[in-house]
Amino acid sequence: MNDPSPRPSPRGRGRRKPSPLGRGLGEGRRRTLPPLLALLLLAAAAHVPLAATPLSRTDLPWWRARHEAVLDRVRQGRVGLILLGDSITQDWERADFQPGWQRFYGGRDAVNMGFTGDTTAHLLWRIENGEVDGIAPKVAVILIGANNLGRVHWSAEDTVAGIEADIAAVRRRLPHSKILLLSVLPSDRSAWISETTAEINRGLARRFGQAGGPSGGDVTYLDLTGVFVRDGRLDRDLFLDPKMSPPRPPLHPSAEGQALMAAAIEPTLARLMGDKERSASR
Repeated sequence: MNDPSPRPSPRGRGRRKPSPLGRGLGEGRRRTLPPLLALLLLAAAAHVPLAATPLSRTDLPWWRARHEAVLDRVRQGRVGLILLGDSITQDWERADFQPGWQRFYGGRDAVNMGFTGDTTAHLLWRIENGEVDGIAPKVAVILIGANNLGRVHWSAEDTVAGIEADIAAVRRRLPHSKILLLSVLPSDRSAWISETTAEINRGLARRFGQAGGPSGGDVTYLDLTGVFVRDGRLDRDLFLDPKMSPPRPPLHPSAEGQALMAAAIEPTLARLMGDKERSASR
C-alpha cells in the first residue's frame, strides 16, 4: 500500500529554519543589510559608542567634494604637517586668517583637513578612507570634539572614546608621525556643553597628559583653555560668532583668537617638527 503521507523532498532535507533575526541577518546571501545599518548594529553589539564609529557625510555634495580634494592633495606628496579637525580648523582658509596661517604653517607643507560640522565619528571615517594614506607627515595635529556636543549631544565619555579612536586610526596609518592633540576649545553655548567640555579635557589630560603614560608616549596633549579664558571668564572678543548678524554664542575663534592659539602651540609644534620656532609677530 502506498503511504499517503507526503515525503520530504530531497532539497528540503536539513534546511535551516529562518533566522529569528530576519532574513537580512540570518540569510545574508539572499538579502543584506545596508552597510551603515550593519555597522551600527555591530557597534551596538560590541558596545562601541557612535562617537567612535566611522560615519561618512558623503551624502552632502560639498563634504564629498572636499574629501576628494584632500585625497587629490595628499596624492601630490610633500606633506610635512596635517591639521585634522572640524570648522575651527577649516576656518584657517578664511581670507582674514591667511596671515596667521602663513606665519605659522607656511613653508611646512601643511595640509588643512578640517571639515565644518564633523564629529569624532566623521573624522574617523575620513582617516580610514584615504586622507592620510601614502603620506608621512612629521606631525599630525588633532582638534576635534566640539560638534559631539551639538545636535548629537554625545557624552564626555563617548567623546573621549571617539578621540581615542581617531588617534588609534592615525597611529595605525602614520606610525612614524608624532601626534599633537589639542583640547576641545571652550565655548558659551550652554551650561551642559561647558561642563562637558571641561570633563572631556580632564579625561584627555588623564589619558594623554604624560609622555610615557598609557597612551604609549607618542601623543603630546595641550590644553588651550587658558588662551580663551581670562580671569575665569570666556573672552568673547576672541570669537567670530558674537560678531555675526544675528550674534551667536562663542564657538569659533576669530582670526586673532586663532593666531593666539597657533602661538600657544608653536613651541611644542616646532619641537615635534624639528624645525625653528615661528614668531607670533613679524
